[in-house]
Amino acid sequence: MRGVLANSVISWKGIPYAAAPVGDLRWRNPQPALPWTGVKETNRFGPACMQTDNVPKSEDCLTLNVWRPAQASARPLPVMVWMHGGAMVHGGASLYPFDAMAAKGVMVVSMNFRLGRFGYFAHPALGAEAPDDVRGNYGFMDQLAALRWVRNNIAAFGGDPDQVTIFGESAGGGSVLAHLVSPMSRGLFQRAILQSPGTPGPRARAIPSSDLATAEKIATDWSRSVGVTGEGVAALKELRALPAAKLLEGVSAAATTEGAGGRHHPPGMAMSIIDGRFLTERPEAALAAGRQTVVPVIIGANDRDLALGSASTKYELFGLFGPDADKARRLYDPLGDSTLDELKQQVFADRTLVEPARHLANEMARTGQTVWLYRFAYVSEAQRGQNMGALHGYEIPFAMNVPAALVGPKKVTPTDQAMADLVSAYWVSFGLTTDPNGGGRPMWPRHDRDVDRLMHFTNSGVIVGTDPLKPRLDLWQRVWTRDR
Repeated sequence: MRGVLANSVISWKGIPYAAAPVGDLRWRNPQPALPWTGVKETNRFGPACMQTDNVPKSEDCLTLNVWRPAQASARPLPVMVWMHGGAMVHGGASLYPFDAMAAKGVMVVSMNFRLGRFGYFAHPALGAEAPDDVRGNYGFMDQLAALRWVRNNIAAFGGDPDQVTIFGESAGGGSVLAHLVSPMSRGLFQRAILQSPGTPGPRARAIPSSDLATAEKIATDWSRSVGVTGEGVAALKELRALPAAKLLEGVSAAATTEGAGGRHHPPGMAMSIIDGRFLTERPEAALAAGRQTVVPVIIGANDRDLALGSASTKYELFGLFGPDADKARRLYDPLGDSTLDELKQQVFADRTLVEPARHLANEMARTGQTVWLYRFAYVSEAQRGQNMGALHGYEIPFAMNVPAALVGPKKVTPTDQAMADLVSAYWVSFGLTTDPNGGGRPMWPRHDRDVDRLMHFTNSGVIVGTDPLKPRLDLWQRVWTRDR
């Protein structure tokens, strides 16, 4: 393979890590990539996996990308493997340039993986055709194949297969959690970063997973809706003959997140599936029993994170807290003058991602894992008149050290760049040494579930101290515990 040297970083893009999942390989576990002869030019991203977004895309999408510093290293470089978000239905590796992160001295790998009905579809006929395959979770199996590719091949690029950090945001953070609790992923990574982890989530009732029987029904119901009524080999042949555009109907990002807010799956797509092999149980149960992979982790969420849910009145909204409705009203709306939209943002963000991220940190710390907990609340200076806090995903450009991705290069201020330099330094240091601290940065203490303390990235700089949302998150913890 021939890559590209630019600005002290070498990159190889569009490397096939598995065979094209087309034809008879649609809804099969990823198969080995086909070899090639001669020198393959790897100078551009491969197409994204199929989705409704207007981007270059293809069913033949299982490629990955590698960045590394151009300067030779005396030792193999630690590797950070990125899993993108997008509600399991959109996004792709090409959205995330890791040149700036690699320039700090680490190797970075990103990959595409199957999405939507291509990635999470559990028709019963698939079990009869390939009983040894993992059922339904084809997107997760693609990620697993990419991690195995890293283990087997990254040394040829100068990377260390025994120093791998997996990291991701939203559905990508949920993917990291899935690998942390999956018995099939053991030994493929040594540390993890979970940014606003989504599906599967650490709170089963906040972002549910599907059991296999439910996933099969979801798949067969949708199949019948498009005229495929059988459940045998003939049905699979018909389903695989459907054009890709047919499989995309009804699984846009907007439709999927709206459905998730109402606790509904997109038609035909089960999201994360407890298939019995890759995911043997819900993450919440694995964490409660201490059955996750025990590695150092960074975990956090944003102060105005994704808010999934609906309520038409304040009464309905606070009714979510059951007998604690009055206490919730006092915490979220003490003067009674907050708008319903603002309250929904706060209540549903806390329920969906913020409290579950803290719960995940607490559970891992309880079982002896080394944990660093954060809350990201920094807003680019150009956006401070528009955004009251850090929205879902807005920490990513800072972790990648590319704050211009949010506001454009002309609007990045020295303060913005300083925050990006700081956040990315913590992330890279963790990837390099298993500790985010060092380099004269403010000390980030390890998480102690019995001490109210976290790393807070704010407009006033980094603050290590008490969690301003603690009373609200404690109330949600009480709700989850009471309603178990």
